[in-house]
Amino acid sequence: MKTVLITGASRGIGAAAARLFAKNGYAVAVNYCSSKEAADRLVAEITAQGGEAFAVQADVSKADEVKRMMQAVYDRCGHLDVLIHNAGIAQQKLLTDTEEQEWHRMMGVHLDGAYHCCQAVIPAMVRQGYGSILTVSSIWGVTGASCEAPYSAAKAGLIGFSKALAKELGPSNIRVNCVAPGVIQTDMCASFDENTLRGLADDTPLGRLGKPEEVAEALLFLASDNASYITGQVLGVNGGFVV
Repeated sequence: MKTVLITGASRGIGAAAARLFAKNGYAVAVNYCSSKEAADRLVAEITAQGGEAFAVQADVSKADEVKRMMQAVYDRCGHLDVLIHNAGIAQQKLLTDTEEQEWHRMMGVHLDGAYHCCQAVIPAMVRQGYGSILTVSSIWGVTGASCEAPYSAAKAGLIGFSKALAKELGPSNIRVNCVAPGVIQTDMCASFDENTLRGLADDTPLGRLGKPEEVAEALLFLASDNASYITGQVLGVNGGFVV
């Protein structure tokens, strides 16, 4: 059975990906930082439907916690086929109002998290001779967003990180790709009022917001053998918001 580890999988895009990968025969390691109850509910849901899933706690910004999480995954499954670095946080604030610790936390979750997780899995993937690493960026990592400079910077960093790592790991038959979602109906949209959401939908050529399940489908495709000759790419799942 193939195994996937999804960081930030207790809700939103991560939870949708966990459900989809489980339906497609993967054993799913559901990472969470503090949302234990949500992660446990997701695991129970997947197992009730005949899938294989288990929860693993770690703050991905902390190297020691990531190492412990990876050890738990390998102890249970023996290998890892796919790593999806999806964990993320968002904040809407003027840069001049952003505290230094908020900046560091943003970079810690997105970029330090990618660094720690990839460092932890790459040696084993090299030894087994294959693997797929996926990062979840954002359209704001492509275009930038007003009042979201730290978030945009972190998500842009993931794009550069993924492209560079694809070149580095290609000779080891490890593919690295990135998905850049548009405005998706997740908890990150909870702070937007109805008029703002309507405006974002109107600005999207397809005329609506995206669903987490639609991003999950892109992740499953990029992880699959159907994408065996695709690496170093950024796939926009954004309804045409950015073209």
